[in-house]
Amino acid sequence: MGLATARNLNKYDIPFIGFDLNSDVGGLWDIDNPHSTMYQSAHLISSKGMTEFSEFPMPDEVATYPHHSEMKRYFQSYARHFDLYRHYEFSTRVVRVERNGDGWQITTERDGETQSRYFDGVLIANGTLHTPNQPSLPGKFEGELMHSCDYRDAAVFDGKRVLIVGCGNSACDIAVDAVHRAASVDLSVRRGYYFLPKFIGGKPTDSIGGKLKLPRGLKQRLDARLIRLIVGKPSDYGLPEPSYRMYESHPVINSLVLHHLGHGDITPHGDIVGVVGDTVTFADGQSRVYDLVLMATGYKLDYPFIDASELNWHNADAPQLYLNVFHPQNRNLFMMGMVEAAGLGWEGRNEQAEMVALYIKARQNKHPEADKLEKKASVEAGQTLDGGFDYLKLERMAYYVHKDSYRKAVNAHIADLKQGV
Repeated sequence: MGLATARNLNKYDIPFIGFDLNSDVGGLWDIDNPHSTMYQSAHLISSKGMTEFSEFPMPDEVATYPHHSEMKRYFQSYARHFDLYRHYEFSTRVVRVERNGDGWQITTERDGETQSRYFDGVLIANGTLHTPNQPSLPGKFEGELMHSCDYRDAAVFDGKRVLIVGCGNSACDIAVDAVHRAASVDLSVRRGYYFLPKFIGGKPTDSIGGKLKLPRGLKQRLDARLIRLIVGKPSDYGLPEPSYRMYESHPVINSLVLHHLGHGDITPHGDIVGVVGDTVTFADGQSRVYDLVLMATGYKLDYPFIDASELNWHNADAPQLYLNVFHPQNRNLFMMGMVEAAGLGWEGRNEQAEMVALYIKARQNKHPEADKLEKKASVEAGQTLDGGFDYLKLERMAYYVHKDSYRKAVNAHIADLKQGV
């Protein structure tokens, strides 16, 4: 998201400085970045054709679902192609963002030295997948306890009795990794998930069915039946059935975990109700002994360098913003990339970045389209573009949107704001 933001600021001749904690671009996709939460086996879970920037396609030789090392190369090539490196100060931590008159005072730290500078505006693009959500266990586990953010290589599982808590995309990836190294692998699953294969008929699953727009309810029913026909029901593998309709939470793009569940390589359990020493007890009354418990319990939004009140973040799971970007009052503070949607890809995020750059330009030019957007932001901040889907009321879904509804709104603003450039 930071690179898409930099690209669009550069494209519209808006001067800026980019700060990055790492020594290069790539964010979490750079496993060598000490702040990355990547693991060695990680691949993109959406296909490259549905994810790539439209003005910078991935090379033909790159696999349909690229390895994280390919993504690192892709983003570095993107930064070189659009001449973005010269705008960045690397190995730099943003310590504090504070209001100063009509602008912002930014305090940064590099090599132990701090620097404070004034900026007319701030675009926050530090990501949503870096601060682990670590729920407490019902008791004290005396074995090895880790979060998926610290997982890098399957060697950590060698010969161990392993419990993985969670059943999202990372949890399932890591469970499949563990199968080949651990003495045993169990999965603690609290709620039901929809599981999608990466390929259907040799084509990436996310590339199928986009041309024909069906009514929401009909699409949910038809797609759920198709997936059930292809991979079966979760309960066929010992997992709970979803208590919600398809697309009302992010699906798991992984059929390998079902393969291993079906072969007995992974044993499913329900929620954890007790932990004593190295023994874990589940809701069904079963107890098992483990050497390692890995919490694949996701991530939470975290902006430690700025007061939550500046983000319109009060007693909610996410800042309450217009289109997940625009503050209802602050006209020079933008939340970049605090958005998730099935199929949004990086192009959807690039459109978000272009919308913001065009707004900044239109505001500089005192164009009425900027005023119109500001009025909408004041009235509609916090409204979710859910496309009629009843998304689960989970913290990780608090900034989830319906792709088509979101892109339609963003592109309408882009078209209007271009009049002011």
